[in-house]
Amino acid sequence: MNQPSLLPDCSRCASLCCITLAFDKSNKFAINKEAGEPCPNLATNGLCKIHDKLEDQGFGGCVQFNCHGAGQRVTQEVFDGKSWQQDMSLLQPMSEAFRPMRQIHDLLQLLESAGKFNLSRDDKNKHSQLVQSLNPTKGWTIDTLRAFEAGPLQEETMSFFSSLDKYITVKR
Repeated sequence: MNQPSLLPDCSRCASLCCITLAFDKSNKFAINKEAGEPCPNLATNGLCKIHDKLEDQGFGGCVQFNCHGAGQRVTQEVFDGKSWQQDMSLLQPMSEAFRPMRQIHDLLQLLESAGKFNLSRDDKNKHSQLVQSLNPTKGWTIDTLRAFEAGPLQEETMSFFSSLDKYITVKR
């Protein structure tokens, strides 16, 4: 099974975190920004104007954020490398796709960690089934991402995680 990269690659993304996510002025962000509003530090080339000074400029939250590769997967897989930066009509659908893809990649990241346990045969099978469901052979589309949000897969995955407590040993 070809696993997607869970490492962010901003060079293959359409700056989705810089436009899609909202943030509130705090010790992590120097300003308020609404969801769907481009960050004022986003340059026209799609790069951050202050990337090498994010912490100094009050944007430590940007440094800490990790989409686990969801941004480039939306841009490259769902939108075939197209970007809202060249076609503003893609802004809303790309933003809508980014939300569930982030959830999917977060779940895949957790499943990767869970796979390191010495799982029983049944749990290994369930683990493999969940990884495969979160990484469909035909890839993700806008429609399948919407179906994911409305469907039971997130709950099934969270239920699986809850069942893993038997593998955790607490030493006193």
